[in-house]
Amino acid sequence: MRTWPNGLALHCERRVSVKVIGVCVFSLNKNTSLTTIAMWRKLLSSVPAFRAPKAPCRSFKSSSRRAEKDFNKDLEAQFRAFREKAAAAMPGSDWSPFELTPGLPPERADVVIVGGGVVGWAIAYWLKRKERVRDGLRVLVVEKDPTYSQASTVLSCGGIRQQFSLEENIHLSMTSADFLKNINNHLWVVNEEPVDLQFNHSGYLFLASEKSAHIMEENYLTQRHAGAKVALLSPSRLKERFPWINTDGVALASLGLENEGWFDPWSLLNALRRKAVSMGVYQCFGEVTGFRYSSNVAEITDGDFVDVKRIKYVNVQMPNSLEYQPVESAVVVNAAGANSGKIAAMLGIGLGPEESISGIPFPVEPRKRFVYVVHCPDGPGLDTPFLIDSSGVYCRREGLGGNYLTGMSPEETEEPDVSNLDVDYEFFQEKVWPRLANRIPAFEQLKVSSAWAGFYDYNTFDQNGIVGLHPLVPNMYFATGFSGHGLQQSPAVGLAVAELILDGGYKTVNLSAFDLKRIFLREPMLERNIV
Repeated sequence: MRTWPNGLALHCERRVSVKVIGVCVFSLNKNTSLTTIAMWRKLLSSVPAFRAPKAPCRSFKSSSRRAEKDFNKDLEAQFRAFREKAAAAMPGSDWSPFELTPGLPPERADVVIVGGGVVGWAIAYWLKRKERVRDGLRVLVVEKDPTYSQASTVLSCGGIRQQFSLEENIHLSMTSADFLKNINNHLWVVNEEPVDLQFNHSGYLFLASEKSAHIMEENYLTQRHAGAKVALLSPSRLKERFPWINTDGVALASLGLENEGWFDPWSLLNALRRKAVSMGVYQCFGEVTGFRYSSNVAEITDGDFVDVKRIKYVNVQMPNSLEYQPVESAVVVNAAGANSGKIAAMLGIGLGPEESISGIPFPVEPRKRFVYVVHCPDGPGLDTPFLIDSSGVYCRREGLGGNYLTGMSPEETEEPDVSNLDVDYEFFQEKVWPRLANRIPAFEQLKVSSAWAGFYDYNTFDQNGIVGLHPLVPNMYFATGFSGHGLQQSPAVGLAVAELILDGGYKTVNLSAFDLKRIFLREPMLERNIV
């Protein structure tokens, strides 16, 4: 051992092998000066163990000045990194010897949104947009699928329309259409590319048989009264406008003239997420596996007693791990789409006695739907609207290369297995193609290019959205069950839920009719003649 000024001690050991290796153990503190570092340079050059081994063609002495400078820079960088680590490990620092799991959610949030689909991110965006004090509201979005490979949002056809029979659905889609047309006024982020939804304004075209024509006329009056721009077409006018359609069996048609068509779902999801994160929303990829809550017994009508729960913590399990993070939260939003019924069951909703309110199950479950991509060079072409036939089959153009998307919903008794996302091509051959080719004869010559399957968050009660608080869990809001309409209505639904949470009521679109009360009272809100 050799002792040097400034209290530094050097222990050197020489080991002989193929190369001569010097081992140096030294102790420093964070205040080690540059003078001391210079002394170490001199020391290292004087100890044979630290001299570079001779290369076959040249020695260290013959190396360039640049190599020597690089060596000195590297040495200084190592000293600097050592000092930083030493300072971080001192008392009072936040250094820990244990490696933390990346992506853990914060330990506390004001609002936890379960579900990172387009509805969940729309709610997060509007919550931050409406906060009165910057960073005054901590919002966390939890999504279990980091790849979004099974997300209903990105597996949809991307359609938007105002042709509904319920005014609530018409106003939701009109408000959302206005949002989408002015997307960059809402979702543009500084120093990022403008949002391009690839919005195609080709409209929706509904066809009605003689049996349902009167319902289409009634819907038309409701839509016009609500402000939607639609037109009714007789079979002759329909044939004149779209000569490629076979009008046999068509008594009346309804065409959307404005704010209808389709757009890219992935672009909307990414734009909402990017903007919300830029505004301070936290995102976490993990699965909600349970809740911690307080419980109180409350008396309701007829002397019945129910268990009322208030959520305190949301348990979030990390992907591919047994580790979970409890997140303390004042408000929870169930926007889990097809999985929202499973989330509700974690709180005992629907698991009580059948005759009580706690025994009424939350009526949302996954339903699998197939989307087929077909190629037909001689198909309808660029003027193809989003066609909804009276038989239930639909079709729209996809791009400019002669491709089209098509499909239909199966009968209630023929619902496919939801344990996977496998595609049933026989369903296309037996159910979809015959109906499609009957309405558009050119599709007799089509070829199936590809297909995929996705899940609806299907409301078995009345196939309409469920928005609002659950009386047995007074701090859990629901925004789910849209049964295929969630994507097109998401901007307006997000705004409505944010108003409900922060303002205590609806201000833009009144969705009181979509409250859970209708389920408890057995009063469904059904659409007429609409898929």
